[in-house]
Amino acid sequence: MSMRIMGLDYGSKTVGVAISDPLLVTAQGIEVIERKEENKLRRTLARIEELIAEYEVGEIVLGLPRNMNHSLGIRAELSLELKEKLERRTGLPVTMWDERLTTVAADKAMMEAGIRREHRKEHADRIAACFILQGYLDYRKNRESI
Repeated sequence: MSMRIMGLDYGSKTVGVAISDPLLVTAQGIEVIERKEENKLRRTLARIEELIAEYEVGEIVLGLPRNMNHSLGIRAELSLELKEKLERRTGLPVTMWDERLTTVAADKAMMEAGIRREHRKEHADRIAACFILQGYLDYRKNRESI
């Protein structure tokens, strides 16, 4: 029984969620969790736990938003806090994944898919979560084949 991997794009208003296939080859965006209040995570964490159970997730990958000069800003600190909370609540390993280029990649993918600009925001977080997870899956696969 193989466990899937969950990818999360953690924003101030939303959390994009992606899930791997059972073979850990491809990432699919499944949901955007709307966050009512920036500093309240209880409902967000509860929803993530429901998805972990539903998809039989065994590992989480969380986007780490670095500044372009590699420094960590306030968003990155919030992401690292979320990592601790997730590990405590779920007991699952959480890997941080550099997400600097995922927003750019997500925008490009939506343009190529013909998603109109005014509809992009609602898809962006889910697609960004997909890119975070896909990057990690590809990295794992390449590491295994060396």
